Amino acid sequence: MVKSFRVSDLQTLLASMGRSKSGLKHDLVGRALRLVQTEYSPELLKNVRQLYESRFPKASGWLAARRPEGVPVAYSSLSSSPTGTQGTDYLNGIPKLSSTPAAEVKLASLPFYQTLETLLPPTELIAQNSEKLQDSQCIFELTQSQADQVRNSTELRPGMKAIQVVLRICYTDSIGVQEDQYPPNIAVKVNQSYCHVPGYYPSNKPGVEPRRPCRPVNITPWLHLSTATNRATVTWGNFGKRYSVAVYLVRVFTSAELFSQLKHCSVESAERCRERIQDKLRFDPENEIATTGLRVSLICPLVKMRIGVPCRVLTCAHLQCFDAIYFLQMNEKKPTWTCPVCDKQAPFELLTIDGLASEILKETHEDIEEIEYLTDGSWRAIRDEKERERERSNTPDYPVVDICVPEANGHSPAHSSTSQTGKSGAGSTAGGTGGGVVVDLTLDSEEEGGGARGDSDDTEDSQDSPAPKRGRYDYDKDLVTAY
Repeated sequence: MVKSFRVSDLQTLLASMGRSKSGLKHDLVGRALRLVQTEYSPELLKNVRQLYESRFPKASGWLAARRPEGVPVAYSSLSSSPTGTQGTDYLNGIPKLSSTPAAEVKLASLPFYQTLETLLPPTELIAQNSEKLQDSQCIFELTQSQADQVRNSTELRPGMKAIQVVLRICYTDSIGVQEDQYPPNIAVKVNQSYCHVPGYYPSNKPGVEPRRPCRPVNITPWLHLSTATNRATVTWGNFGKRYSVAVYLVRVFTSAELFSQLKHCSVESAERCRERIQDKLRFDPENEIATTGLRVSLICPLVKMRIGVPCRVLTCAHLQCFDAIYFLQMNEKKPTWTCPVCDKQAPFELLTIDGLASEILKETHEDIEEIEYLTDGSWRAIRDEKERERERSNTPDYPVVDICVPEANGHSPAHSSTSQTGKSGAGSTAGGTGGGVVVDLTLDSEEEGGGARGDSDDTEDSQDSPAPKRGRYDYDKDLVTAY
């Protein structure tokens, strides 16, 4: 009967049983045959018969006497009785058995979430009408042990349990592992109360739309922590794409716990890192340019600070590291899992701590911001150019010139009387020690003379060689300043 169905019939059958209806006809036929072979449910047989009768109305007379081999006779009587169906859970108004899996859709594992139990397997959200806004209801129950496990778990922070019940939504696709993806206009209501759905991240770049983090929705605070039935209603926008919803009991980790796992399980030894450097710098005859060294920064590209715990991705080709603690903390708040150096995917299971870089960070001073790996696996510190200029400025290469001694710079003073005055002032202030005189160039010539000598010195100098009268500035009157 299944092999005689058209594509539309196969899609209707698979959708009614919560399975993916995408693909070519032979894919749909194979999926429907596996469904018939593995699941002998009254609802499935009823749907197959109805579709077959609609396609071949004349065969309804012998259809009741025909039954697939291996199917118990009791199923025929259960399918004819409306009260004999065992399914009590409903999704989009279609009766569902509580044990109906949707094995085609596989959700990706998340580093911060460990799945303990599956409360509702991935089930497709099916539109009931042509409206753009649809409501789909999910019904599930907790066992007493599951409810106690949630109730007695520790709190990561006030109001957030370590053991949670989360709702995840993804695209309905049987190929590959699916990441969490929200439909448009999503809203989640649990037991008649709307729960929080992560909002959009604002974008700092002009013209770039804000991005929404598609994370598991924590519905724990709104659940009945007992064996009572819980109802979750998902409101979603029907714009052509197909989505599936699932409910899990999970254990939530913090960034500190993930860092502890990383330290104990994924540390690359210093010897292995040296071998990696030697392989990278080994001479290649086909390469015209021989590489003698590779410079690596000790500054984290995430926070622009010195790296505390150097971390890399095993699949990345570069030797540059980033800080593991900051990387995990940022992904805890905004999960992107991309390498901050090359922007490639950086999943948690491929992260490793660089043992050689850890030793270098311990041996070098905090002022060292860059090193260079050499061909033999060794390394050397590279000092900053500003540091070199600072060191050169501390040890000047040229002698200090005393501007008070006219012979020091090879020029004679403009007036001999001024030099005479300077010398006599030097003798009186230095006390015969032969040292240079500190001259305040901001003072007037008269104030300078009065401050350096007494009145008796002025009288003697004026009698021997009277100084010409000068103004505020020390230049000859017959000199003309050109602008």
